[in-house]
Amino acid sequence: MDTSVSTQQTQARIQLSGRFDFNAHREFREAVDKALGSQGTTEVAVDLGNVAYLDSSALGMLLMLRDKAKTSGKSVFLTNAKGSVKQVLEIANFGKLFPIS
Repeated sequence: MDTSVSTQQTQARIQLSGRFDFNAHREFREAVDKALGSQGTTEVAVDLGNVAYLDSSALGMLLMLRDKAKTSGKSVFLTNAKGSVKQVLEIANFGKLFPIS
């Protein structure tokens, strides 16, 4: 999986692409730390538009991000989920845990 983090005004954006699974935990954790460490940001967007696959460990990593963000006083939302990725999020009821657009 490839990750990149960008910031614009008060939003940090984590852009993911490829397979979001257990093998991606190190890259995702580094992206989370960078996004949450950005000065002046109040929210973190996780862009799933280029994610082809995600599994239960990816769901756990998203929950870890949510908990870390809450501790930092920041909000998290998921964006651009489509296809099977969107379906997995719906089955896991992530719409009750995250704003999804």
